[in-house]
Amino acid sequence: MAAVQDQLEIKFRLTDGSDIGPKTFPPATSVATLKESILAQWPKDKENGPKTVKDVKLISAGKILENSRTLGDCRSPLCDVPGGVTTMHVVVQHQASEKEKKAANEPKQNKCSCVIL
Repeated sequence: MAAVQDQLEIKFRLTDGSDIGPKTFPPATSVATLKESILAQWPKDKENGPKTVKDVKLISAGKILENSRTLGDCRSPLCDVPGGVTTMHVVVQHQASEKEKKAANEPKQNKCSCVIL
């Protein structure tokens, strides 16, 4: 019975206000595992979905969670209501591709043209 109480029930709120979950996780679950779960459950009809775990940022109690931390490490006393559901916000930030990185590093050329009539 104690093992069930140790489980954390979490739902993930997407930027458009829709939710994934709620789903229960043990406190030893890493943030990276949560992100993999989000990728697996991501709605197929939504545009600009994450392609990798690195594209997903999880926010709980106003803090961005690091992949290496566990749920037990990230637990906030404010969100720790027995029998309650914790809401984590999901932000998708696509990583820049190699092409975009090269374009950002190249110096910009001034291309200005004036026409006087």
